[in-house]
Amino acid sequence: MNASSESTADPAEIAKFEAVAHRFWDSEGEFKPLHRLNPLRTDFVAARTTLSGARVLDVGCGGGLLAEALTARGARVTAIDLAPSMIATARMHAAQSGLSIDYRVADVAALGDAPFDAVCCMEMLEHVADPAAFLAVLAKRLRPGGSLFVSTLNRNLRAFLLAIVGAEYLMRLLPRGTHEYERFIRPAELAGWGRACGLALDDIAGLKYDPFSDRCELTTDVSVNYVAQLRRDGDIH
Repeated sequence: MNASSESTADPAEIAKFEAVAHRFWDSEGEFKPLHRLNPLRTDFVAARTTLSGARVLDVGCGGGLLAEALTARGARVTAIDLAPSMIATARMHAAQSGLSIDYRVADVAALGDAPFDAVCCMEMLEHVADPAAFLAVLAKRLRPGGSLFVSTLNRNLRAFLLAIVGAEYLMRLLPRGTHEYERFIRPAELAGWGRACGLALDDIAGLKYDPFSDRCELTTDVSVNYVAQLRRDGDIH
């Protein structure tokens, strides 16, 4: 497919996830942290927007982990990804689970300005070529008053040591090369990019995964993984 002029997709990043799509639903494999964190991400979204009957867009949906959880909460989910193998995996798993989800191999920039009640972009913003421009594209997909939910990684020494050195090289919780430190995003940067495209940072929380106890929790510590809600107040021009 041809990417639109607004696209900020990075082909190298898409290729990384295309290669591991067939292992996405292995909850004990390299996507284990996502499987553990997903209930917290879902709860964060559900506590801040009404999901029952809501139109929700899941951008960079991967194999459908969040999309399925949001659908189970009553949302009408459109879920998109640029990795065809990920979408194939997601469709197969949804069919096996009896869930109706509108999966598409699509660039968010090509969707048009559909008025979604909520847009989710989890663990993806640090993988796009121009995150500020990408955030502006996401903002246009929200109705006035709608919320954008983003989870990403902070950029500091602690995040480098835990998310890359620890998770990828020492404990091998993620494939090596999954993340690049320079792409990590400080909360202040996210808030500034949001203000520039008509989004106000409403809430933020840390996402903590302890691989030794295999437990996750939402915290006030946003120094490594964090999830944020940004709200669109009015029209975006």
